[in-house]
Amino acid sequence: MIKVCIEVEAGSCEKHRYNEKTLEYEGTRWTSRPYPYPYGFVLGTSAADGDNVDCYLITNERLTSGMIVECEPIGLLEQDEDGEVDHKVLAAIPGQDIEVAQGLLQELRDFIYAVFAQFPDVCVRVGRILPPEAALQHIQACRDA
Repeated sequence: MIKVCIEVEAGSCEKHRYNEKTLEYEGTRWTSRPYPYPYGFVLGTSAADGDNVDCYLITNERLTSGMIVECEPIGLLEQDEDGEVDHKVLAAIPGQDIEVAQGLLQELRDFIYAVFAQFPDVCVRVGRILPPEAALQHIQACRDA
């Protein structure tokens, strides 16, 4: 199980930023497209870019910004920004049966490319969805000491 702090509610263009270590609210930014799923970060981690590991919580449940949600990794979305690894954990609420299939990959890929279209100087690449074991390994490699 992992704990994820929700920054963006599904269907929202408002990305609420939190200090990823203290969870103090820092402000809001707007995106060009609404997020398809709740989005946030895995507590207790530090990715290569210095931020916590990012996470999409694949659920239809209404989760609000600032909530801390216990969930389980169901996959790892390969993503690079300007050649740097910026993979996203895909997670689900325990007990929910979520299918990780091509349709989910296409939905996330379309969303990410649409959002980054407003940043032509940033080269983003979205790859495959790797299995839950890859997500667990990524999280473990990024655990804070």
